[in-house]
Amino acid sequence: QVQLLESGGGLVQDGGSLTLSCAASGRLFSGLAMGWFRQAPGKERDFVAALTLTTQNQYYADSVQGRFSISGTSAEGIVYLQMNRLKPEDTAVYYCAADYIAALRQGRNRYWGQGTQVTVSS
Repeated sequence: QVQLLESGGGLVQDGGSLTLSCAASGRLFSGLAMGWFRQAPGKERDFVAALTLTTQNQYYADSVQGRFSISGTSAEGIVYLQMNRLKPEDTAVYYCAADYIAALRQGRNRYWGQGTQVTVSS
């Protein structure tokens, strides 16, 4: 099993920045990918970004492309989500996620963090 521990999140002004962190522990495996989903009140959970830790392939939702940046390494077992030029519509609970990249991209990953609230004031 893989455990995910998130940190970061909080309240930020429109146009501001925040960085989220997620540390993976437990039975890590080759091919592990990590990333982020988010869910706003009354809406479905949406993919945000993902990273294959070994090969460093990055994936982003269109809504965050050019504003968010995901980084991390397999040696660390930690991924970061640097969020820039935040908008009120970015307000959501952000969940760390992990599994093989194919499962992760489809939201069918086995491992989830507890979620952290990001609120962008207008």
